[in-house]
Amino acid sequence: MRLLFTILLLSFPIIEIWGIFKLSALYGWWFFLYMILVTYLGWRLIKEEKQLVFAKLMGSMSQGGNPIKAMIGSARNFFAGILFIIPGVVTDFFAIILLLIPIKDKASQNIDPKEEDVIEGEYRRDDELLK
Repeated sequence: MRLLFTILLLSFPIIEIWGIFKLSALYGWWFFLYMILVTYLGWRLIKEEKQLVFAKLMGSMSQGGNPIKAMIGSARNFFAGILFIIPGVVTDFFAIILLLIPIKDKASQNIDPKEEDVIEGEYRRDDELLK
């Protein structure tokens, strides 16, 4: 298992470099323009995520939401930005997949939206005991 992981880890840059050479030979300067554009988009994604992370956390906590969901979303966007900055089509593909996967909040899935204002309980009147 370790050997397989090591081989995959070492072959990843080779696959990226091979893909860059093949696509640049096929598309020419359009591929170079694509690489510059994707790197810029990754840089902007990281920059905006750094500015918005605390606003997302505070907004989530003020609305009574789960701050972990906001942190996971920010970390996911930050990591996708890093993947966009790394040159190569495979890392760009992984970054797009990472951005398209929705974040599921397991705590909010268990609550029925119709019953969120209902508090169940039992009561009894003690008026007769007070007389």
